[in-house]
Amino acid sequence: MKHASVIICAVAAALIFAGAASAQVLIPPGGSQFNPPLPPPPPPPNIAPPVIPQMDAPVSPNYAPAPRPSFSDRIATCLDEAAASGLGPSERAAWSRSCANQ
Repeated sequence: MKHASVIICAVAAALIFAGAASAQVLIPPGGSQFNPPLPPPPPPPNIAPPVIPQMDAPVSPNYAPAPRPSFSDRIATCLDEAAASGLGPSERAAWSRSCANQ
């Protein structure tokens, strides 16, 4: 009998503590116990300090070629050159086609 009363007391204590542990869960106002938990906050941003140019560092030149102007810009330039050189309208058209396609 002594063992049975000890077991009953242990079960009762476990039920009391389990009830107290479940009471510790806080549900925000307007929330529900069935809502999923909120996701974790995003990581902080990685802020790197700016690169400071050095006074004695060698300069690295940019050898990239300049971008080619658009076809309409090349046609306009060629027509202007042809008119400046005194060509007539039909000669300007032929000159601008050959000039812009080079």
